[in-house]
Amino acid sequence: MTTLVSWNVNGLRAALKNGFLDWLHSAQPDIVCVQESRVHPGELTEAVLAPEGYKTYWNPAKKKGYSGTAAFVKQEPVAVSTIGVDDIDNEGRLQILEYPKCAILNGYWPNSQAKRARLDYKLAYCEAITHLANRIVADGKQVILCGDFNIAHEPIDIARPKDNENSPGYYIEEREAMTQFLGEGYVDTFRAQHPEEVKYSWWSYRTKARERNVGWRLDYCCVNKKLAPKVKDAFIWNEVYGSDHCPVGITLDMKL
Repeated sequence: MTTLVSWNVNGLRAALKNGFLDWLHSAQPDIVCVQESRVHPGELTEAVLAPEGYKTYWNPAKKKGYSGTAAFVKQEPVAVSTIGVDDIDNEGRLQILEYPKCAILNGYWPNSQAKRARLDYKLAYCEAITHLANRIVADGKQVILCGDFNIAHEPIDIARPKDNENSPGYYIEEREAMTQFLGEGYVDTFRAQHPEEVKYSWWSYRTKARERNVGWRLDYCCVNKKLAPKVKDAFIWNEVYGSDHCPVGITLDMKL
């Protein structure tokens, strides 16, 4: 069995103060994909760079204190890379972990922003990720695509869909981009296993939304259809605190 967890930590240094390492050592997932790390590895202690039992890999944004992805893994990948697109790599938005049977794409999708200010950038990101995943599958490998998609895909994935039809993360264009991605042969693992369950992964800090469970499901683990039967559990750990997002993930009946 392999357990993979994805978590937007909303700044790793803040998450560390809120017990991230204690959670890591207690939960013991095989792989943790982190988004919005907002830190460069040179700013971290050895306890974070090399936690007991884990190797770490870092993909920071060029701009300090912004964006970024990282991974904590028990099993060393064959290779670690980025997508090779400057607009994406400069913001540290995609980390690729290659294993013998599977490639893990750890992504932090852009926020489309008010008045669709970054919507074109976000849609280009979605297209680039889809092309990359398709190439990997065509080469005979399985794909796990996880991270903060910054998209609530369907009305069930957001507490107040009608009120947010013109809100970033619920624009029709980005929801359609996710529908298109899934339609090319990928599975939203949580929704596949829990078709009617209402559960969220992000809550605004502003209005005590978490206490009232007025949330959005923005964080996903998707797999190609051939891999889907190996997914034995798909979960949202909304009892875990430390960020405005909670961890999400899957347990696979296989080694990577």
